[in-house]
Amino acid sequence: MTSDIQKLREATGAGVMECKKALDEAKGDFDSAKSIIFERGLAKAERKSDRATGAGLLETYIHNNRVGVLLELRCETDFVAKNELFKELAHNIAMHIAAVNPSGIDELLKQNYVKDESMTIEELIKSLVGKIGENMKVEKFCRYEI
Repeated sequence: MTSDIQKLREATGAGVMECKKALDEAKGDFDSAKSIIFERGLAKAERKSDRATGAGLLETYIHNNRVGVLLELRCETDFVAKNELFKELAHNIAMHIAAVNPSGIDELLKQNYVKDESMTIEELIKSLVGKIGENMKVEKFCRYEI
């Protein structure tokens, strides 16, 4: 059971107790436990969606010196803005924008994530909100192509 908890923790980023509870609820089924954690993360993200995002970062991405993206990703605190998971999220969203060229934020959020077609960009963001516990949102972005 301990190895399953560790495996689930690595796959989801959730805490030890949350992984244990999800595995107990799923009667040891790893995939079901993973789904339970994901759903709880989305629910947690919905509860936090009205909170102000006064911090964040700018992420840049240039692909083959022909496509460039500047992304403003917001969060609630500077502490989270410095978090490696948040930085990774910003980088992945910027790469997605470079690859897919969404027309605006609404379209971006509804698009399937290029690295994992099973989730949308909105679900990708909400999954990190569920892990970290702060509201996050794409404030704006621009994409240039030569």
